[in-house]
Amino acid sequence: MSDDTALVAEIEALGERLAEAKASITRRFIGQERVVDLTLSALLCGGHGLLIGLPGLGKTRLVDTLSTVMGLNGARIQFTPDLMPADILGSEVLETGADGARAFKFIEGPIFCQLLMADEINRASPRTQSALLQAMQEKTVTIAGEVHPLPPPFHVLATQNPIEQEGTYPLPEAQLDRFLVQIDVPYPDRKTERDIVMATTGIAEGEAHAVFCAAELIAAQKTVRRMPVGEGVVELILDLVRACRPDQPEAAPIVRENVAWGPGPRAAQALMMTVRAQALLEGRLAPSADDVIKMAGPVLTHRMALSFAARARGETLADLIEVVARDTMRVKAAA
Repeated sequence: MSDDTALVAEIEALGERLAEAKASITRRFIGQERVVDLTLSALLCGGHGLLIGLPGLGKTRLVDTLSTVMGLNGARIQFTPDLMPADILGSEVLETGADGARAFKFIEGPIFCQLLMADEINRASPRTQSALLQAMQEKTVTIAGEVHPLPPPFHVLATQNPIEQEGTYPLPEAQLDRFLVQIDVPYPDRKTERDIVMATTGIAEGEAHAVFCAAELIAAQKTVRRMPVGEGVVELILDLVRACRPDQPEAAPIVRENVAWGPGPRAAQALMMTVRAQALLEGRLAPSADDVIKMAGPVLTHRMALSFAARARGETLADLIEVVARDTMRVKAAA
């Protein structure tokens, strides 16, 4: 069997497993298929996700369900203003042995897991938020000069309330950039809300079951990286990212007028990964230009900022990115 044939078979088998995983997730997290796909994309790409939505929309339930379905050791931290870095990372304590000898012992914090839910991450102080930076980027924690690796695979799914900002500390751009995607969790439609009410107010609720284990998820992440990406899709990604930078010659006119600063190279990397995951979740062997359009908002929104004048006019990044993405694809198709 040739390498290409083996890769095709591997991708197809993984697609079937992912369809089973999604079916298992929907037993506990009903509807919101787009939210499920984006969260799975973050895990398949080995990245982190920022879930933004009002309380009561099922964000905690989704992360808990994902932990079960993907076979990951999960932990949850409720971020509060008085939370300290040691409460997340762990600390060294002085222990006295049976022989009377004293030695420091490192006690691991809740971050030593495979799927961490950072609930209301913006309620913690900047000092505590920064404790996550090394962990999210390097997958390690340094305590008292000693490096402690986190168990692979390591993922952070953080949540934010988009409305209540009193007593919060907005995430700095450097930390926002560490999140592969921003996942907006909207209100469910009427039919979905009815299904939720009926499924969760009876005697028994649906239960999710494990479909993957940690080793299988790591193997899936390697498969995603091996998926082919056509030259046209690569060029579209580069055109789109560069069109979103107001100080670049390629900047779209609407970006020059409304954007204060645009996405960096990590955005292009994130698009390259997430379009592969999106294609895989839809049962295709390679991504298309439509996948770039679908993933542009989740990848770029938290990596850009509107100018003051644009915010005053009521402009939104979601609408702006969609316009730029479709214009970029139209120009690319006409060339």
